[in-house]
Amino acid sequence: MIVRTLAETLGTERDVEAPNWRSRRLLLAGDGMGFSLHDTVLHAGTETEMCYLHHVEAVYCIGGEGEIQVLPDGPVWPIAPGTMYALDGHEKHVLRAKTELRMVCVFNPPVTGNEVHGPDGAYPPADASGS
Repeated sequence: MIVRTLAETLGTERDVEAPNWRSRRLLLAGDGMGFSLHDTVLHAGTETEMCYLHHVEAVYCIGGEGEIQVLPDGPVWPIAPGTMYALDGHEKHVLRAKTELRMVCVFNPPVTGNEVHGPDGAYPPADASGS
C-alpha cells in the first residue's frame, strides 16, 4: 500500500515548478500503479499551451476559474471546481487560468517525474517499462 501526503512531497523531487505552474506528483511511474497522479496549481493570469502526443490525461478542477480551448480554433470550455476534462485524442490545447487553478491530473502512461515539455508542448514517450 502507498500512503503519501501532499505535505511530504513539498520541496522534494516530486515538487516540480515551471513558470506557469507547480505540480506535486503524488504517484509516478516508479510507484508501479500504471498511471501518475498530480496535484497541480496553475498561476493566475497564465496561458499554457500543451499537447500530450504520447500520453492521455484526465484533469479534475478542485479550485479556481479558467478555460480550456482546443487549438488552433476549437471550442472553449469554462473550468471551475467540479469540471473534468479528458484529453483522449492528444488534442493540442491551451489552458488559461483566470484565477489560481488547482487541478488533480492523471496521466497514462505514468510520468517519471523528470519529463520536460518539449517545443511541441508534449512530454517524451515512455519506454516499455513506463519510465
